[in-house]
Formats: sequence, structure tokens, C-alpha cells
Amino acid sequence: MPPSASKPSKKRSKPVSVTSSATNPVPSASSKKKSSKEMDGTDQLFNKYANTSSGVIDPEGIEKLCSSLEVPHTDIRILMLAWRMKAERQGYFTKAEWRIAFKELKVDTITKLKKALPELEQEVRNPSNFANFYAYAFQYCLTEEKQKFLDIETICQLLDMVLGSTFRAQVDYFVDYLKIQNDYKVINMDQWKGFYRFCNEISFPDMTNYNPELAWPLILDEFFEWLHEKQA
Repeated sequence: MPPSASKPSKKRSKPVSVTSSATNPVPSASSKKKSSKEMDGTDQLFNKYANTSSGVIDPEGIEKLCSSLEVPHTDIRILMLAWRMKAERQGYFTKAEWRIAFKELKVDTITKLKKALPELEQEVRNPSNFANFYAYAFQYCLTEEKQKFLDIETICQLLDMVLGSTFRAQVDYFVDYLKIQNDYKVINMDQWKGFYRFCNEISFPDMTNYNPELAWPLILDEFFEWLHEKQA
């Protein structure tokens, strides 16, 4: 299923960096006070949506957050927010992840977050960031330990959400192909990235510059043949 607030996944540990205070300027009292005030607002907002037992924002909390933001939980900007947080479990935000995003977005209220969402989307859609976001979207949907594949139904929904507004025709044809073919039940990261490369590099719909001899995932060679025959 697409990246909504519904499926848990294994939490992966993050590297810890330690910075010596001797190499950094000491913050002034006023900057400390401002930072503390912003952190208080950020944490208070987190606590509004967090589960009091687990101490994290769970699927129910994300639903409430989306309600406050007046967006559906399937809105791509919620996935973009998860990307900005570097959230590791689908449907769950930790306080540390929450703080990362809110600090970088410079927000500490729902009103400010609402205003920041369009800027976040613009940032993510920058080509220098989008490839990373595209890969993250796949990874975020891996909800089981050692899982490396996503089922076709999830892939179709995810493609529509992540690429639909940019490569509408390519997504529609590829989704149609995925639904009618019988050789693939799941898609891996290499195939997922391969389709994004296909959208960026191959002229469409004529596909005159597609070369099956190059290193394309086999599923894209077969998609090319299927679409070529369909257009004949």
C-alpha cells in the first residue's frame, strides 16, 4: 500500500556524530533563549499528536496531523515531510525525526507548517533532490525486516503519487502494463530506479532512443516491447 499512516517497519539505527565544543563558537544567551523557545514549541506540537504510551507519533497521530493541515494522508507532501524528517518507519515519527524537519523548515506551529509545505514541495521537486526522494519513497514502504520488494499494487499507487504529476503518460502506460502482465509479482529498487531513468532519458511516446542493448532492467525491455506492439 502507498506511504500512508498504516504499516510499521523495522527501525534502523542512525550514525551518531560528536562535535567538540572547542571548535564551535559558544551561542549567546539570546540565541540560546530563542532556540529553547522554538524547541519548546516544536516539542509541544509533537506531544499534541504523539501517543502518550509509546512517545512517538503513530498512524492515528499522523491522521490527526493531516486533519490539522487539512490534507489527506495520501498527499505527497506528507511523504515529503517524512523525507525531510528522514523518518525510518512508515507511519511513525519519532521526536528526534520531528525536530530535524521542524528545525530545517524553521517552523514550530501548524500554521507555519502549512505555509512551509509548498516550499518543501518545491525543494523536493528540484532535480538535485528528487532522485533521492524517489528512492526514499520506495524504501519508506518497505515495512518488514529484510524486505527488498514491493507488490505490484503498491508500486502502481506509489508511481501515481510520486511521478504522476511529472510523467503522466509514462506512468499511465507502465501501470497498465504492470496490471496486465503475469511475469512480475513484485518490484525491486533497481527496477524502481530504472523506470525513473526511463522517464528522464527516453523520448516519449516514440521511444526512438531506447536501446535494449543497454543496461536496462529486463522489465523495462519487456515494457518497451509491449508498448511498441501496442502502438503499431
